[in-house]
Amino acid sequence: MTAVRGGLRSWLLSELRYVLTALAYFTRIPVPRWVGYEAHYLNAAARYFPLVGLLVGAVAAGTYWLALQVWTPAIAVLLSMAATLLLTGAFHEDGLADSMDAFGGGYTREDTLRIMHDSRIGTFGAVALVVVLALKWQALAALPPTLAIGTMVAAHGASRLFAIAYLRTLPYVRPEGKAKPVARDLHGAALAVATVCGCAPLFGLPWPLALAIPLVLLPLWLWLGAYFRRRLSGYTGDCLGMAQQLAELTILLLVAAWTSF
Repeated sequence: MTAVRGGLRSWLLSELRYVLTALAYFTRIPVPRWVGYEAHYLNAAARYFPLVGLLVGAVAAGTYWLALQVWTPAIAVLLSMAATLLLTGAFHEDGLADSMDAFGGGYTREDTLRIMHDSRIGTFGAVALVVVLALKWQALAALPPTLAIGTMVAAHGASRLFAIAYLRTLPYVRPEGKAKPVARDLHGAALAVATVCGCAPLFGLPWPLALAIPLVLLPLWLWLGAYFRRRLSGYTGDCLGMAQQLAELTILLLVAAWTSF
C-alpha cells in the first residue's frame, strides 16, 4: 500500500510539473523553482497546452466581464485581448507575424526559414497582425455577452489543440529552436488529454456550433498542414503560432456568422 501511495504521489507530482512547465512556456506567469527544466518536461507538457489555452481564455472572459460593467462591448473585448497579449507575451501572434513574413517573402525553403528566424517584423507580418487582431475584435464585439464569454474560452483551448496536432503528423524542420524539445510525436494518453482539454469547452456553446467548429477546422488543419509540408517539409514553432491564430480567428468568425442568421 505504501508503494502504491508513493507511486501515485510521484505521478501526481510529475503531472503537476508538466502543467506548470506548460504554463511557464506559454505565459508570463512565474512558476515555483522546484519545477526545474528538462527537455523531456516540455515534451510531456505538450498534452497540457490546450489546458493553458483554457486558462488564457478564462482570463480573457473575466477581463471582458469586468470591463463590460463600465464600458461598451467593443471596449471590453479590446481590453480582454490586451489582457491575453500581456499574459502570453504575444507568443502566438509573434509566430503569426514571423510566418507571414517568411511565406510572403521567401521563394525557396532556405529563404523562408531564414526570414522566419529573423526577429524583425516586415510588411506581411505587420499587415497580418492588424487584420487578424481587428477581425477577432470585431467578431467578439458582435456577440451577445454570454456567448462571447463561452466563445473566448472555447476558442483559446481548441485553437491550441489545433496547433499541437501537427506534432502527430509533421516533422520539426530545424536542428534546434525553442520548439525543438516539444517536437516529438504526441500519442496515446497524452493525445487523449490534449483532445479532452481542447474540445470540452466547445460543448458549452450552442450545439450547432459545437458540431460545426470541428467540421470547419478539420479541412483548415489538413490544408495548412499540406502547405507547411510543401513549403518547409514540416513545421517550426512559428508555424504552430500561425496555426493557433488562424484557428482561433476561424472559430470566432464562425460563431459571429452563426449569430447573424
